[in-house]
Amino acid sequence: MDVKEAGTSLDSIISSFNTRITELQELVIGRNMYPASSITDLTAVDASLKAMELQVQAIKDRLRDEIEAIPKAKKLIDASLRQQKKLQSMYSYVPSNFPDRVAPSNLESSKSLMSETSKQCTNFGSEKHEEEPAAPPKEKKGRAPPPLWFITIDELDSLSSYMRGRLTLEKVNAAINDMATYAEANAQLIAAPKKKLAENVWERALEIRDIAMTGGVKGKHFFLETDIKGPALKLDNTGRAILTVLRHLGRISEIRIGHHRVIILSKPQ
Repeated sequence: MDVKEAGTSLDSIISSFNTRITELQELVIGRNMYPASSITDLTAVDASLKAMELQVQAIKDRLRDEIEAIPKAKKLIDASLRQQKKLQSMYSYVPSNFPDRVAPSNLESSKSLMSETSKQCTNFGSEKHEEEPAAPPKEKKGRAPPPLWFITIDELDSLSSYMRGRLTLEKVNAAINDMATYAEANAQLIAAPKKKLAENVWERALEIRDIAMTGGVKGKHFFLETDIKGPALKLDNTGRAILTVLRHLGRISEIRIGHHRVIILSKPQ
């Protein structure tokens, strides 16, 4: 109920009370004019009249307090709405989950490296004289992690409806987190020495290193289309739609090297 409606209701109550008070006053006058008549003692009526007057005054006081509190309540509501918008904006940058930065799918074989290394040591003696491909220069200890350039709700809303489809901000940002995980796994393979890698992993590491030295990829974080294995980003219709959106928003770029489709992560501008 707003102030005008409250005032109208109060006026109606006061009018009713005033009518009742007038009637009671007339009865009091009648008692004084005809003391010898059959009109009974109106002491109780006087007491009721005073009680009603007190009630009307209490209603007026309460309504005045409520009217004075309305501006304070409006300020509190405005502050709450501003805080809600800030929290929604912050929430838009947070992905739904935070999987480990190193993809389990790419490093499961790496976990078995230590156990297989001892077996391979016996064979290394005969291979010492064979030429070993030179590893790329070691990266500095302060190697930067893959960029996590999440999108905002405004960017998602700016897309056409056919491109956005049923994608949500949460799904797209979770996929960006997955892509950083894939790129980190490849960066670790590039930096790992041969003695710490199993034979099958070493072959993949050489392939990744060759791609990393390509002109359009050198110095950037990347992953292959074959690295996409979830949990948020998968090679299904939703995953392809996410990749299309991220290409359009400048978060990724693509290049084909041999039979591989290489996806490069862009850095925030």
